[in-house]
Amino acid sequence: MSTPNEPAKPSASAGSAAASLSQVTIATPAEHDGDEPSEETISSRGRKAKRAKETKQQELERDGIGPTGRPLREIPEPPVLERHGPALVMAMCNQKGGVGKTTSTINLGAALAECGRRVLLVDFDPQGALSVGLGIQPHELDQTVYNVIMERSVSITDVIRKTRVDGVDLLPSNIDLSAAEVQLVAEVGREHTLLRVLRPVMNDYDYVLVDCQPSLGLLTVNALTAADGVIIPLECEFFSLRGVALLIDTIEKVQERLNPKLDITGILATMYDPRTLHSKEVMARVVEAFGDIVFDTVINRTVRFPETTVAGEPITTWAPKSAGAAAYRALAREVIAR
Repeated sequence: MSTPNEPAKPSASAGSAAASLSQVTIATPAEHDGDEPSEETISSRGRKAKRAKETKQQELERDGIGPTGRPLREIPEPPVLERHGPALVMAMCNQKGGVGKTTSTINLGAALAECGRRVLLVDFDPQGALSVGLGIQPHELDQTVYNVIMERSVSITDVIRKTRVDGVDLLPSNIDLSAAEVQLVAEVGREHTLLRVLRPVMNDYDYVLVDCQPSLGLLTVNALTAADGVIIPLECEFFSLRGVALLIDTIEKVQERLNPKLDITGILATMYDPRTLHSKEVMARVVEAFGDIVFDTVINRTVRFPETTVAGEPITTWAPKSAGAAAYRALAREVIAR
C-alpha cells in the first residue's frame, strides 16, 4: 500500500507502459453522443443530463473517489520549514505544446509559495511564455538565462527577478535562448550547463521549477540533467497520449547516461473535461498505464487560466477562490508529500 511520501510505482516499466498507450481505442461517434454542442444540449433535456452528470461526480467525490477513478489518497499538511534549501529541481516537461506546462509551472510555484516554500521559476523556453505569464515582457530584458549560460561573467543572481508573488522569483528568458541550443553543441559537458548555472542559488530555494520548451532538444536534456524529478503535464486528449512513449524514452536515456537520480515525480492530467467521454477514456488509460505515478489532482478546463495570462499573475491570486486555484493548491501538497 502506498504512502503519501512514497507513491507506488506502476507494475510495468514506464517505457513499456507509455508504449501501450499507442494501443488506445477510441469510442465510435455514437458512443460519444453529447460531446459536441447541439440544439439538444441547450434544451431542457440537455440541461437535465448535465445536472445528472454533475450530481454523479459530486457523489463520487463525497465517497472519496477522485477524477482519476481511484480513491483519493490522504495527503498530510505540508510541514513548516525551519530553514530554506537545498532546492529540489523539477522539470515541467512534455514535447507536445499546449498541454499546460507554463500554466502549471506558474500556478504550482505560487501554490508552493503559499505553503511557505521559496520557489525559483526558470523560463527555459525561447518563447518566453513563463515570463509573460508573470507580467514581464521578454523583449524588454537586457539579460536573461541565455546570458547566464553563455557568458561566464554574468552571474545568475544578476538576472533573477522578483515577481508579484511573495516567495517566487524568476529566471527569465526570451528569443535569445534559441541560439544557445546551437552554441552549446561545441561546449564540453554541454548537457550539464543548466546544473552549473543553478548551483550558486540552490541553498536559497526549496524548489526550482523549470519550464521546458516543447521539444526534446539539448535545452530539454539540460533541464532533465539538472532535475531531481519530472512532472509531465498531459492533456486529456488522444494525441497527447501518443507522444508520451518518446518522452519516457528520453527520460530513461538521461537517467542511464547523465543523471541517475532523475525520476518521474508525477503525471498531471490537464485540460480535463468531465462532461466528455473522450476525456474519461484518456484518463482511464493513463491511470491504467502509470498507476499511482498519476497525481490525484486533475486540472479541469476553465476560462480562468487564459485570464491569468493577460493579468500576468497566477490563478491563486487572480481568482483565489476558483476551482483552478484549489486544484493547484492540492497539487502543491501532493508534490511536497512526494
